[in-house]
Amino acid sequence: MTTDASSAMIVFEHVAKRYPGGVQALSDVNFELARGEMAFLTGHSGAGKSTLLRLIALLERPSRGQVVFDGRNIVRLSRAQIPRLRRRVGVIFQDHKLLTDRKVLDNVALPLLIAGLPWSEIRRRVRAVLDLVGLLDKEAMPIPTLSGGEQQRVGIARAMVAKPALLLADEPTGNLDPELSAELMQLFCTLNELGTTVLIATHDLDLVHRLGRRTLALRAGQMVADGPPGAQQITEPTR
Repeated sequence: MTTDASSAMIVFEHVAKRYPGGVQALSDVNFELARGEMAFLTGHSGAGKSTLLRLIALLERPSRGQVVFDGRNIVRLSRAQIPRLRRRVGVIFQDHKLLTDRKVLDNVALPLLIAGLPWSEIRRRVRAVLDLVGLLDKEAMPIPTLSGGEQQRVGIARAMVAKPALLLADEPTGNLDPELSAELMQLFCTLNELGTTVLIATHDLDLVHRLGRRTLALRAGQMVADGPPGAQQITEPTR
């Protein structure tokens, strides 16, 4: 898929990532994601999905190539500039990464506390996003008392509370039953309709096919397909 440069939220140009020890996670990856688009990133375990998301959030840096976020090559950002970028990117991790000794409200409020917002504004925004994910009645609950699906929704709420331009989700439906997985995917669709750009890494191909969104497929670190679910449109690396 080709997007106008001014409308692209993410651009990967000849991106490669090689880890110490010689593991080649990504090789010459090229794609664009438009502002306001929702797409899925698929591929087998070890295909490079998590690495690709980590490069966008600058949790990792590429070994080669350019990663452009909203018109800026973020590979060149200094360590001091990274926090400002991350305030515009919400990340939902596979293992939630919640603070188990804190309540739901405290977990969701964390990005706003770091940003230094007043408590009155934090509480208003946290309650609004908890309502969106259906957890407003759980705001005072300790994290360990929640179900796996509820904890996942807390992670989504925390990723969304700062109103990021981009939401990245790494296997958000892993280990959840089909009904709850479908419910969470519908929530992502709702967030996208509200204007958030969404990129979801998943192995749940049944859900991907049902939602009918653009699908990017990785195989052994290379982008091998880009198009509608199930499409075999092979993306040849640009030389």
